Amino acid sequence: MAYTHSITVPLPYQQAVERTRQALAEQGFGILTETDIAATFAAKLGPEAAAGLGEYVILGACNPALASRALAAEPQLGALLPCNVVVRRGPDGQHTIIEAIDPQTMVRLSSSPQVREVADDADTRLRAALASLGRTDPAHPDSDSVP
Repeated sequence: MAYTHSITVPLPYQQAVERTRQALAEQGFGILTETDIAATFAAKLGPEAAAGLGEYVILGACNPALASRALAAEPQLGALLPCNVVVRRGPDGQHTIIEAIDPQTMVRLSSSPQVREVADDADTRLRAALASLGRTDPAHPDSDSVP
């Protein structure tokens, strides 16, 4: 079962993180949390674990209007918020992979029509953010699952 939308971009990691933040902001998402997984692994598991993972950050993206609608429909959906967006360095070091949760995952867990509407809106916005990242280099057609 696919639960993310993903794109690979020809950008260095740090530049991809900044562009991802911008693309999400353009779609009405703010970043509530940022978890540097490599730093956490280094601190808790040692430098070898961090080196094996490479650069990897999870951005907790939230569109307040969408979150408000979702929580009004089903307060327990808070367990699925914010929308996580992963930015990780590709194995070659020249590309970066960006993955966003597929909001349709919420629909699979809820029968609420209001939740479906919110998920559809969030899905459209997250896909648009990823698509805009794919336009950073028009000569690079590497988007792998964002139609």
